[in-house]
Amino acid sequence: MTGCRNGGRVDVGRVTAVSVAVVGVVGTLLSALLTQRAADRSRRRERERAELARERRGELLEVRTCYVALNTATRQYLAALTDQVHALRRDGSGPVRQRLTDARDQHRDVYAEAQLRVPDPVLDLAGQLSRELGAVYGMVKRLDAGAPREGDSGTGAQERIDALWRLLREMRRRMRAEVGVPAAAVVTHTDPVSPRATSPSRRSTRSGPVMPSWAAPRSTRPSGVGTAPRGRRSSSRTRPAPPAASGRG
Repeated sequence: MTGCRNGGRVDVGRVTAVSVAVVGVVGTLLSALLTQRAADRSRRRERERAELARERRGELLEVRTCYVALNTATRQYLAALTDQVHALRRDGSGPVRQRLTDARDQHRDVYAEAQLRVPDPVLDLAGQLSRELGAVYGMVKRLDAGAPREGDSGTGAQERIDALWRLLREMRRRMRAEVGVPAAAVVTHTDPVSPRATSPSRRSTRSGPVMPSWAAPRSTRPSGVGTAPRGRRSSSRTRPAPPAASGRG
């Protein structure tokens, strides 16, 4: 089929074929471009997720480090307070007094950093511990200086220290929960091969090894169940053979 334009002939079929070819090439190029852009977006989202995960791990590591420092400083503070109370009874609190001062300063610095890092549930317990530690510290220092107030005593100070140890354990459990440590992660002393055999309710009173049920002696099977009586079996075994047939008719 041909057409006339400007006094010339135009092959419509050829123009159509060229147009289809151009459209196909353009479509292929656009498809490749769109595919490339989709792949770029996917890689960008993957990089963003990886970066977010790295930031999250970094923040978790910082919080974990702060938790370790706070737990250590609080334990040292409580241990120094306990040593100071014991030293008051011995009238020799010189070196112990300096350790208590150092432990208090260390705990104050660590707690100040924790106020900007740890979440509120842990910070509430840490603040309560800090206030109670300060109160016990003041009582112990007054007892050491020989100027106690009403209600100050070594026994009372020790009781408050014991209560603070329990509060520290509660704060440590909260810290472990915040960083994802399972609450049931307790080491148990069980036999890795057969924990059932070593549990307290199943431990055998015999000194020998525990025998599994499938290896129990056959003599424990009740007599008369699934077996022939012993007397009948023995009689069948001892029955004499019949006499040979005689040649006499």
